[in-house]
Amino acid sequence: MKYYCIGIKGSGMSTLAQILKDLGNDVSGYDDAKDYKFTQKGLEERNIPIYYDGNHTLDKDTIVTYSVAFSKDHKELKRVEQLGLTIKKYNEIIGDIVDLFDTISVSGTHGKTTTSSIIKHILEETIGDCNYFIGAGDGHLNKDNKYFVLESDEFNRHFLAYHPKYSIITNIEAEHLEIYKDIDDIRTTFEKFANQTKELIVACGDNKEIRKINFKTKVLFYGFNDDNDIIIKNQQLTSTGNSFDLYINNQLYDHFEMPLYGNHMTLNAAAAIAICNHLKIDKEKQKQALKTFKNAARRCSEEKVGDTIIIDDYAHHPTEIKVTIKGIKQKYPNKKIVVVFKPNTYSRTKDFTKQFIESLSMADKVFLTEIESNREKPEDYPGISSSLIVDEIKNGEIISEETIQKLEPYKNEVICFMGCAPVAHLISEFKKIL
Repeated sequence: MKYYCIGIKGSGMSTLAQILKDLGNDVSGYDDAKDYKFTQKGLEERNIPIYYDGNHTLDKDTIVTYSVAFSKDHKELKRVEQLGLTIKKYNEIIGDIVDLFDTISVSGTHGKTTTSSIIKHILEETIGDCNYFIGAGDGHLNKDNKYFVLESDEFNRHFLAYHPKYSIITNIEAEHLEIYKDIDDIRTTFEKFANQTKELIVACGDNKEIRKINFKTKVLFYGFNDDNDIIIKNQQLTSTGNSFDLYINNQLYDHFEMPLYGNHMTLNAAAAIAICNHLKIDKEKQKQALKTFKNAARRCSEEKVGDTIIIDDYAHHPTEIKVTIKGIKQKYPNKKIVVVFKPNTYSRTKDFTKQFIESLSMADKVFLTEIESNREKPEDYPGISSSLIVDEIKNGEIISEETIQKLEPYKNEVICFMGCAPVAHLISEFKKIL
């Protein structure tokens, strides 16, 4: 089969292209962004060509899929339509792959990438190999493998195309309100997804919205609260990471340690351990694997330049920002935390203005770029800008590539660049100052 992926540098589309290639398909792609992105690494390793104009030919039997960041009237989408090529939705192609393996589908408003990455790491360290599709531009597929770890996104209800053997639901919160009517709409969509699961669901029982779901498939609840099937106890948060005891059905399962920070990371690890326990993965090997886990790309990715700690993080929702700042403070209690946040959509800025103000105010100093949206038009959101947030934060300022020198007084502190859109250009400019 031949596939053509429009928006191939997007994290999800890059990953799809990689596993389609691993399945033995002929894969190529298009993107508007000519600058290097971290999602290109796996594409380049597989020699997948990337085009930046519409001058290349495409065979008539090519199947086209595209990123939702590209509008229907984009010139490249118009071109493939005029060529009469078959266009198939991104999530439908993934749904076909799900059915080929014992798929572990990791869903939730937050924590999908990290939880998927922990499961992937444990399986690789214990059984040797596994297939995975992780939204940090990371994918791998071998037809001979049994398990497929899939980060499953609720955006545009994508995950409803999946019927996995196992599912995880990390949490349910208000998000993507440009797609969903309200929290009830979000929860009922997760419920439909959950009940498409064939064998087992592992879900965070501390989350009130998850507890409202009418599960038809067997479910195990995990969390800190005593009414869960899998309970986290005796957690210790230190500058070197987290440690905790895990109880299953009121019996001590074991003590675990990991180089990750914050309550949310302990919850992610508990979900991964619960699935691996169900798969009968050796407990001691799980423990050792967790100790060596390194987080996925753009999940608190850290670089030290002299005395400056530079962090690149995908956080773009108020809850994610809050727990990320808490985790950084845990690791660096003696440094100031400076956040540079790049808002990605007008709708999220509008829907969560107060929550962004509250979360970002936890930092010692806050900078925001102007909103850069690849799927929304500013004229559709009059009056919505980064100023709505930054003007209400005591130590808040607007920043850009041209004014990156504003960070110079904080070069001996922790500078955390946040946003779901790439911030590499900002980091690059800041490093020039250093």
